[in-house]
Amino acid sequence: MKKLVLKIILWIFIIIFIICSIILILGYIKYKDAIDKKSISNIVSEIKKNENYVKIENVSADYKNAVVAIEDHRFYNHNGIDVLSILRSTYVNLKRKSLDYGASTITQQVGRIMYFSQEKSPIRKIAEIFVAFDLEKKYSKDEILELYINIIYFGNGYYGIKEASEGYFNKRPDELTFEEATYLAGIPNAPSIYSEDDKLGEERRLQVVEAMEKYK
Repeated sequence: MKKLVLKIILWIFIIIFIICSIILILGYIKYKDAIDKKSISNIVSEIKKNENYVKIENVSADYKNAVVAIEDHRFYNHNGIDVLSILRSTYVNLKRKSLDYGASTITQQVGRIMYFSQEKSPIRKIAEIFVAFDLEKKYSKDEILELYINIIYFGNGYYGIKEASEGYFNKRPDELTFEEATYLAGIPNAPSIYSEDDKLGEERRLQVVEAMEKYK
């Protein structure tokens, strides 16, 4: 009986290993296909040509701190992926039997916006991770954060922090108050919700503040 149980466990591990290997290979193929069509440097160059592109030094410190705190508090310490967040999200997703709980770092989000759709699949997630590794090799953390704040969606048709600060508050990104900065940092998680509902937007803003206090 004991041998049978061990044999079953062994086969389960083999099957899991095969499935994970297939996902890894397909994810790498998706990643290669994407960067072969257009290189990362070419896409970054196109992003920076946008008339509303703003340099990181021209954004309020409160906003930068708020974004890192709420989106990826280990951003300056990881190499593109946050292993602890991935393990936590995998556990939660298995428990819920869904793919709703994500663990994308700021770098991964940049890669996804640059190359992939919002579809939730393990293959896309692997492809996104490979792009994140490339971004971390080619650019500094501040450059990646700069890209991020210039390409994320803030609702109401606003893309990037310059459009958002001007659209919501009629201010430049470096003129934002603490309240305004924390509000904008919270919107991209669910733009259609937080930008349309004042109560939920304020609740999200307070979550951002709590994250800033928690991670100092």
